[in-house]
Amino acid sequence: MTKRDYYEVLGVNRDASDDDIKKAYRKLAMKHHPDRNPDSKESEDKFKEAKLAYEVLSDTNKRAQYDQFGHAGMEGGGGGQGFGNFADAFSDIFGDIFGGAAGGRQRTNVYRGADLRYNIDISLEDAARGNETKIRIPTMEACETCGGTGAKTGTAPTTCTMCGGHGQVRMQQGFFSIQQTCPTCHGSGKMIADPCGDCHGAGRVKKHKTLSVKIPAGVDEGDRIRLSGEGEHGINGGPPGDLYVVIQLREHPVFKRDHDDLHCEMPISFTAAALGGDVEIPTLDGHAKIKIAEETQTGKVFRLRGKGIKGVRSQTHGDLYCHVVVETPVNLTTRQKELLRELENLSEGEDNNPRAKGWMDKVKDFFGQ
Repeated sequence: MTKRDYYEVLGVNRDASDDDIKKAYRKLAMKHHPDRNPDSKESEDKFKEAKLAYEVLSDTNKRAQYDQFGHAGMEGGGGGQGFGNFADAFSDIFGDIFGGAAGGRQRTNVYRGADLRYNIDISLEDAARGNETKIRIPTMEACETCGGTGAKTGTAPTTCTMCGGHGQVRMQQGFFSIQQTCPTCHGSGKMIADPCGDCHGAGRVKKHKTLSVKIPAGVDEGDRIRLSGEGEHGINGGPPGDLYVVIQLREHPVFKRDHDDLHCEMPISFTAAALGGDVEIPTLDGHAKIKIAEETQTGKVFRLRGKGIKGVRSQTHGDLYCHVVVETPVNLTTRQKELLRELENLSEGEDNNPRAKGWMDKVKDFFGQ
């Protein structure tokens, strides 16, 4: 069978750059790869043809020889390099995916320390006004005994014989040549024959440290305070991670928080609800008085402007909402019960309970239908 011109196979001009040749080949290889076309003999042939053309045109010497002598110049020397050029053509893709060196790059084996999270419980008052507190956290720090090397005193780590200190090994999988973490040294590039007795070769040990945390005024549930560089130490000289202190609010005996607003229940007696009067209520800034109007019902809400919380990202204070709850008296004496019955008798036929009367009228209409 007559061989087609390699430039024609790849669909490029004879003055095409190396980059254009690589792009053209990559496109054809992806399109006709046998794994994507398992039952197509035509695709398999086109894949092999494109591969052979790329092996010649991607090599400066072979390309010059081909340009001068054509296919005759390739007899006995063209395209016998396995899949090396195939990997090179896709090196920029697989290098990013596998973090390796399909194009010859090496890893530095330097890792940033892990970020840490610490949940802190604070009171509503501390959240509103701000505070400074101390926390004690566990962390991984460099082992003082071995200086972080992981090797026993007087010894030193040696270069990994499997990966040659690169931390990665190249694996051939079908048509692809990729890199993966070295199974012997787990990416460190080093081997420890005699590990340190304190850190057992890890180079780091678990310790505790005490930190001071400034809690800004207005923080809310779930807010995070970032302490830069207070996370775990890095590996092989890498930078430390950060510590995130996450705010959790303790339940308050009086108030419930809703963003910058506060809510509270305000129980009042039957008499105060009926006759009205002044009721003293607590706020985060002290006490305040609310004037209860006559005939106040359960569910009435009083709003005190500016008596809430000024959030971290707010310009003004929220409000305090007091929800009235008319309390039914308990543990009544005999005389108190007599007075209530007397009141009920006196109220008979009067319009003292409009809501109850209206509800009963609706019930009668419902059953009357």
